[in-house]
Amino acid sequence: MCPVLPTRHTQSYTARMSPPERTTEPEEALIARSRDGDVESFNQIVDMYQRPLYNLALRMLGDAPAAEDATQDAFISAFRNIARFKGGSLKSWLFTITANGCRDVLRSRKVRRAESLEAEDTALDPPSSAESPEDYAMRREMGRNIQQGLDSLPHDQRLAVVLIDVQGLGYEEAAGVMGISVGTVKSRLSRGRARVRDFLRNKPGMLPARYGSGA
Repeated sequence: MCPVLPTRHTQSYTARMSPPERTTEPEEALIARSRDGDVESFNQIVDMYQRPLYNLALRMLGDAPAAEDATQDAFISAFRNIARFKGGSLKSWLFTITANGCRDVLRSRKVRRAESLEAEDTALDPPSSAESPEDYAMRREMGRNIQQGLDSLPHDQRLAVVLIDVQGLGYEEAAGVMGISVGTVKSRLSRGRARVRDFLRNKPGMLPARYGSGA
């Protein structure tokens, strides 16, 4: 049996990612039962991590359907290999599986990315009650340009930027996901940020503070 995962055949993937209805148990207990083949326990893990994994895949691939497929493939791979998980950060382990899957997608075919409005619509939260239509439109345009900047990066630099600047991982956790040293993470992050900054400089009014001088 495989875990119960969302499919994209009815409504958008992110629209279905609501807070889990099940009672969340300690992660260690869920992992232990998942190792014994308990699908229900693993589905609770899916509830916990589907949003960050999908967001990682979306920023790496820039294409919503491809990100959905990559997220589902990552969870299926994780379920099949959960017995090999040796402990530590489950989040980092799942991120590693997802990042490796995205790398394989990018190697095997060209993915139409930044121009996809569907990808940008799912990458951003809907407008809040305190946000004007003009501010929401500007935020969408900002997100679209940032995604185009990410798409311009080599895979290793893009992953460093996404893990640290988008997902909020620390250097050591990102190094674990990428399988490299902290120094190499910092180097790739610095080069990636510089290239995104240079890309956004050609988009008047679109340079976020994080990519300003000295970033």
